[in-house]
Amino acid sequence: MTPERYNKIKQVLHNRQMDLTVIMDNIHKPHNFNAIVRTCDAVGIQDVQYIPVTEGYRQLNYYAKGSQKWVEAHKYDNFSTVATKYRNKGFQLLAAHFSDEAIDYREIDYTVPTAIVMGTELKGISEETAGIVDKHIIVPMNGMIASLNVSVACAVILFEAQQQRLAAGMYNKRTMPDERYEKLLFEWSYPRIARMYREKNEPYPHLDEDGYFQQ
Repeated sequence: MTPERYNKIKQVLHNRQMDLTVIMDNIHKPHNFNAIVRTCDAVGIQDVQYIPVTEGYRQLNYYAKGSQKWVEAHKYDNFSTVATKYRNKGFQLLAAHFSDEAIDYREIDYTVPTAIVMGTELKGISEETAGIVDKHIIVPMNGMIASLNVSVACAVILFEAQQQRLAAGMYNKRTMPDERYEKLLFEWSYPRIARMYREKNEPYPHLDEDGYFQQ
C-alpha cells in the first residue's frame, strides 16, 4: 500500500454520496446490472439496491469483481419494501418510466436525497411500482428509437445528478459515517488482511494518515 493509493481510497470514500442510490427492479441481464454498478461507482454512489428476477430468467448473482468491489449491492424481495425504507429516510423516489405524467429528467432537483428506479430491460417498471414512486422521469429522444438501453439511461440520469451535486459543493464534505468510513478504508486498503481479521472475529488495526499500521 503506497501513500498515493491510500490517499486515493480516502478521497473516493470522502466523495461518496450517501443520500443518492439506484434501485434496480428486476433487471436480469448481467451486463446491464454490472454497467449500472460501474456508473454508480463513477458518480460516487456507495449503495445500490436490487430486486432479482424470480421467474423466467436465471437468478442474477452479485459477484465482487471489478467495480463491484467498491459498491455494495443490497437485495430485496419486492419493491414496496425497499421503497418504504427509503421513503422513511426522506428520499424522493424517481422512476424512469413513460407515462402521461413523466417529466424531463433534467427538471428534477437531485441535490435532495434521491433514489432512482430502473426497471426491466424489455417492459420497464411494473404498474405497481409506477404507482408507488413519487415521479416518473424520461430522457427525451429525437430519433426513431423510443428509449435508451437501461444502463445507458441510468448513466445519463446519474451524471445529471452528479453535475448538480458538484455545482452545489456536495462532494466537498464527507457524509459517510465515521464507523463505516474507517471500516471500508481498511477493507479497501488491505482486503486480504481484513479477511483474516474477520475470520478471527477481531477488530481491524488502526491506520495512520499514510495508511500504515499504527504501533
